Order: sequence, then C-alpha cells, then structure tokens
Amino acid sequence: MTTITIGGVPEHFNLPWHLALEDNAFAKANIDLQWQDIPEGTGRMCQSLRDGELDVACILTDGIVKDIIAGNPSKILQVYVESPLLWGVHAPASLIAEDTAQLIDPVIAISRYGSGSHLMSYLLARRHDWNPKTLKFELVNTLDGAVKSLSAGEAQLFLWERYMTQPYVDQGIFKRLETIATPWPSFVIAATDNCIAEKEEALIKMIQIINTYSLDFKHIPSIDRTIASHYDLQVGDVQQWLLRTEFTDQQLKAKTVAKINKQFQAVGISKEEITLEKLIYDLPFPDEEE
Repeated sequence: MTTITIGGVPEHFNLPWHLALEDNAFAKANIDLQWQDIPEGTGRMCQSLRDGELDVACILTDGIVKDIIAGNPSKILQVYVESPLLWGVHAPASLIAEDTAQLIDPVIAISRYGSGSHLMSYLLARRHDWNPKTLKFELVNTLDGAVKSLSAGEAQLFLWERYMTQPYVDQGIFKRLETIATPWPSFVIAATDNCIAEKEEALIKMIQIINTYSLDFKHIPSIDRTIASHYDLQVGDVQQWLLRTEFTDQQLKAKTVAKINKQFQAVGISKEEITLEKLIYDLPFPDEEE
C-alpha cells in the first residue's frame, strides 16, 4: 500500500472523494488515501504542502498558482472543477447598506493570507475601484470565525463560496450584497514535488479513480438530496449548484495561466509572470505511453 495524504475543504465539491473512499476504491488500487478536511481553506493547504503535512491538495486554482510563484515546491496535476467558483460577498445582517459600493474602507474577513477569500478581495476591489494597497484584513481562519468576526463588528465583509454560505443568509446571520465569479477554473489537484518523485504510480491510479467518480457524480440518482443532507443545504440551492458546476479530467491550459497572470498583475498580487511549464506536471498515464 502506498500512503497518500490529501487535503480539501469540507464542501460539496469534494464529495466524490468521500464516495470513492466509502467504496474502498483507492484501497483496491493499493492506495492508503488519508483524507484531511481543511476548513481554513487554500492558505492552510498551501502551507501544509510546503511543510510536507500533505502530499496532495484539492485546492483553489488561484491560491496554488500564487503560492507556486512564491516558491511552493508543488505542481498541478490537473484541473478538478472546470467551472468558475461563485463567491458570495457577505456583510453582517444588521448592516444598513444594501450594496457593496456603499461601504467605505471596509475591513475584510479572510480565512488566511493566500486563501481564496484573500485573493478574491483584490478582484472585488478592482470591481469597485478601491485601492488594493489600502485594503484591510481580519484573519478569521474558518467560516465559523467569520461569523464571529462580522457579528462582533470586527469586519464588514467576507467572501466565501455562495452555496455553502446560503444557510447563514437564510438564518439572518449574513446579508449577501453581491456575487463575484473567478475568471478561471475553480479547483485543481496539486501534489508536492517529493510526492511526484516518490509516488508517481500511485498518483496515476488516484487520479484515474477520482476522475471516474467526479465525471459520473452529477448522474448519481438523487445526488441533489444526498448533497443537501450531507452539507445541510436546501435541495433547490444544490440543484442550482449542480447546473453550474462542471468537473473535468483535463490539465490546466496556457490561456488560463495567462489570464491569472494578467489579473494578478492588475491588482498587485504578483509582479512576476509564471509559465504553464513551471506550474504543471503531466502524469504519464498508460494510454499516453502506448
């Protein structure tokens, strides 16, 4: 058995991994896949990859690209979710303002620096002509931390996946002011250079298994009710999410990297351009060797 430690957010996007684990699909391929829920998100996963605590992460595209630029010794193996991630822009329910543009110099709650909630704040700033250099952040670690921060008035805005935050909007904890979508695919699967060097054969099998599960995922009977029950969501919201979500087995494309480079430079996240070749590792799947 080859052990692979993998992390991802405890959200509906990652249910295919859990279904495969429940079926012992990885174990049957001699892989001891050890899944870790990472509620703190992409910033925490990037650090865990750097520290060797994770071999693999199912991670936000923009977050891992930024961290590889910053020296994270990891590579993207493939895109996992091709469709953009829809972020909700949330404020305390008690806030009088009904539009993000009405806010002046808001403090933005983020899970971690380098997480999607941090990086997308810069794209939101660009949308509203805020100066990205003067943005102020409050570190809250998790979604629960954001609830506490916004309720206590320590922060005025919080960006998080639109459907996972719907229960908080329904309960009157958050007010959703708008949504903003990523201009690139949502999630990729990334592995450390050490893991690629030492466990390539197991990674190939792992990718083949998860692609089988993710590409069939939306066709599972009553999957909308399964997701709703598992993540405490409304079936109608899950059905909307399923309609807009596309899983994939394809590799990251050069045009996507060019778009990320352009956006990062426009908002001051990064001054350095990165090439596709420095970001990805193409696993030698059997059909490619023939």
